[in-house]
Amino acid sequence: MPETAEILQKKRLLQERRRQSRAYWNKAMRKWHWISSAICLVGMIVFAVTGITLNHAAQISSEPQVVNQTAEVPGKLMDILRQQPEEGDHLLPVEVTRWLRRELAVSTPPKPAEWTEDDVYLSMQGPGVDAWLSIDRESGEVEFEQTSRGWIAYFNDLHKGRHTGTAWSWFLDIFAIATLVFCLTGLYLLYFHAQQRRMTWPLVGLGFVLPLLIAMFLMH
Repeated sequence: MPETAEILQKKRLLQERRRQSRAYWNKAMRKWHWISSAICLVGMIVFAVTGITLNHAAQISSEPQVVNQTAEVPGKLMDILRQQPEEGDHLLPVEVTRWLRRELAVSTPPKPAEWTEDDVYLSMQGPGVDAWLSIDRESGEVEFEQTSRGWIAYFNDLHKGRHTGTAWSWFLDIFAIATLVFCLTGLYLLYFHAQQRRMTWPLVGLGFVLPLLIAMFLMH
């Protein structure tokens, strides 16, 4: 009889530990679910909207705005340009970048330009914008052209990570990890509540099978 009581006591302790462990994980998953959803909220809205605009890019047309500017590098700055290596990838001299900012209101990115014996070429692409700058090393003639494709193109490029730089690339990685946490904790909560909601797994299965069938049979 004492042995039976001891076994029952061990079972109760085991059940209590399981209950506590389950309560702990449920609390932790709910906590990480709302934290990840808060982090992802704005990003998911932007990515959902830009997913629609990208899917209908052919129907959403915009007129590109093209800006052309020309100028001539002063003599003192030409001396600085001629002193630079003839070929290779090098940064523009600080004096030249300051002059470009004053003369053409152009802020050059901190990236190497392509130097040749005849000219200097700098590509300045960004989200929604294509731009380039050319400096003739003999005559000092400067030509700048910028093509802006509008706000929709800007956000579409953010969606694709096109010409967005290192900081945005890091943001996309962090956003992707937060989204995975949001989805996996959501899956756990679905599993936890599935017994009270009979349509849980049929709906999850539909979310998996439907895109799979479309990809297999309806893509041309």
